[in-house]
Amino acid sequence: MVRVGVGGWTFSPWRGSFYPPGLPHRRELEYASRQLTSIEINGTYYGAQKRDSFVRWRDETPDGFVFSLKGPRFTTNRRKLAEAGASVERFLTGGVLELKEKLGPINWQMLPTKQYDTEDFEAFLKLLPAEVDGQALRHVVEVRHASFIEPGFITLLRNYGVAAVVADHARYPRLHDITAPFVYARLQSAAEQEETGYSGDALAQWAKRVRAWAAGKTPTDLPLLAEPERKPPRAREVFMYLINGYKPKAPAAAMALMKRLDPGT
Repeated sequence: MVRVGVGGWTFSPWRGSFYPPGLPHRRELEYASRQLTSIEINGTYYGAQKRDSFVRWRDETPDGFVFSLKGPRFTTNRRKLAEAGASVERFLTGGVLELKEKLGPINWQMLPTKQYDTEDFEAFLKLLPAEVDGQALRHVVEVRHASFIEPGFITLLRNYGVAAVVADHARYPRLHDITAPFVYARLQSAAEQEETGYSGDALAQWAKRVRAWAAGKTPTDLPLLAEPERKPPRAREVFMYLINGYKPKAPAAAMALMKRLDPGT
């Protein structure tokens, strides 16, 4: 029920540290997908990807591996989110469904300047379909303006079953309320001086939180904006991405977290 990974797989500082020396660049996804259990595709945020690319990515990764995707910036970087319908549809019918069973949540990331407008944001949530062509979809929003720190936002997301990104970024809102049947976290505070990006204590703390989420519980050490879920599930799928901070350490941090979550260790 727990997926751990990084953002993307093409990053030159990982060559020779995460990737073995001499590994052909075309085999980096193949390698990364066998060390991690998920990857967030960032390229979809910046531009359309070819349908054949999604097919290739699906075929190069092992059974059980899952990709999450960032929705395109052309969808979310606009004054009125309510007008994003055509952009959402174009993205969802542009090849992403070729990932099939390997398609995880779609992260719709907002600009740090995007403020909370209840009516407009709800209009946007209504544009996010629960399924397309019979394939179920899961959605998560990454909001980065302080105006979203209010209980009403949590209630709104719960009404639509959309998750809010759990982040540990120093400048962005830290939202920990569960609003969907899954949890989606993007950890962005890796430090260069730490061998695995995060200290052992920090990794142990995150591992404890992950176990609680996966068991349908709420971690007791994270502040909430609203009341906990009334009827929490017995289990949840959890997506943990070690994304930024000192990015060269992201794979090491992800694998260290995976090791702490391994019941055999």
